[in-house]
Amino acid sequence: MLDAISKHYKAIIDDLGEDSAREGMLDTPMRAAKAMQFLTQGYAKNIDEIVNDAVFESDNDQMVIIKDIELYSLCEHHLLPFIGKCHIAYLPDGKVLGLSKFARIVDMYAQRFQIQENLTRQVAETVQEVTGAKGVAVIIESQHMCMMMRGVQKQNSSMNTSVMLGAFRDSQATRSEFLTLVTR
Repeated sequence: MLDAISKHYKAIIDDLGEDSAREGMLDTPMRAAKAMQFLTQGYAKNIDEIVNDAVFESDNDQMVIIKDIELYSLCEHHLLPFIGKCHIAYLPDGKVLGLSKFARIVDMYAQRFQIQENLTRQVAETVQEVTGAKGVAVIIESQHMCMMMRGVQKQNSSMNTSVMLGAFRDSQATRSEFLTLVTR
């Protein structure tokens, strides 16, 4: 697969008018192919491997929040990065998920060609499915290079998306508590 991707990068470099045979560019197609393979490794992952039985019984029924999970992804429209952070909250219903698994879930979906709106929903629905929680809330805040480097070139723009499921959608008080705690 790397050889095929590398050949495509070489063709792109040449088609843009650069000399892919010059010293500084000789290994660029293969480096770019390896980078793309790394940046999209989420396609090779699945939720069962990610969770790896790290769901534990718990009598906690109070809100659990994981803040500032760093993420990067590639926008599916321009293949340019968007970089940001994800905040996740859930209301356990007899089960809790190992802490590192939240970041791994975010990475699994972020390391695919994405739009932020879908990424936010995928994370929320997966946490809901894995934990059986009474509610899940996810907010993603990010900056999109497709907005900053091309097109309108707005350097200070950012995008926030949220998905509220279960009690976070149904209860204004629960949603408000989450939003207050996430902004601290």
